Amino acid sequence: KTMEVRGAPLIGATAAYGIVLAIMEKNDPEFIQTSCENLIKSRPTAINLKWAVNRMMKKLSGVNNNEILKIALEEVKLICEEDVKFCENIGLNGLKIIEEIYNKKKDTVNILTHCNAGWLATIDWGTATSPIYHAYKKGIKVHVWVDETRPRNQGASLTSYELNEEGVPNTIIADNTGGILMQRGEVDMCIVGTDRTIATGDVANKIGTYLKALAAKDNNVPFYVALPSSTIDWETHDLKNIPIEERNSEELSYVVGLDENNNLKKVLIYPKKSKAMNLAFDVTPAKYVTGLITEKGVCEASKEGLKKLFK
Repeated sequence: KTMEVRGAPLIGATAAYGIVLAIMEKNDPEFIQTSCENLIKSRPTAINLKWAVNRMMKKLSGVNNNEILKIALEEVKLICEEDVKFCENIGLNGLKIIEEIYNKKKDTVNILTHCNAGWLATIDWGTATSPIYHAYKKGIKVHVWVDETRPRNQGASLTSYELNEEGVPNTIIADNTGGILMQRGEVDMCIVGTDRTIATGDVANKIGTYLKALAAKDNNVPFYVALPSSTIDWETHDLKNIPIEERNSEELSYVVGLDENNNLKKVLIYPKKSKAMNLAFDVTPAKYVTGLITEKGVCEASKEGLKKLFK
């Protein structure tokens, strides 16, 4: 809830570890069940959370008290190892798309991303950033436009940090800049992550993603969504049924940054009497998504596309 941990795949892995901690605290079925329910409630939009908790509970069902901690730790380790492999494969599959653009353009591929879907949001590699890292390691010239991603600025604070650490050229932009960059032909493709993609290919992601997809569609810019299979919600078939988390409005009203003495400061940027609304996610209809980049390959953002890849 406090976002000490964020990023859909990482939330899932952390929730799995949360169950281990619950077992260590009190190895009692009722206590463990309550802990699982509380974990699921903490971040309603990110489906990886529910997926990880349900997977853990299924694995632990019927296990005796003497074995439950050992089995839980083994399953958590497996979840984390799978996430690393899945994200690496997402990168290899997305690399082909970037490589195709580079071979055609014969110049730097400019990629726009939103929020943080990198190795700080997963166990490693990231989802949206994984193809970028693979391309850069292969010697393909890439440059990333990094949306600051208000109100918590995950793009500016986290994605840019990641890219700098990896040596990938990047430029932070205000959230509303993407449209004009696309109009000017300065964006070759968009890659974003997702907190929940439903069975029809509709994508829930950080607030502002939908507007980027609209701009991309209007300017014929390919718009890709990168995700592991754990982020697919196979049970939901209507985007209106995706729960959208609304967070404390103070996240919008205040900003946190370093002052001239390098001390963290929290500053109010709106009049005290002003109301603020803080929806954390929006939904991008599948018709605006060029393709879904998964660990199994790239598919059309549709029920048929997903079924062909995963069923």
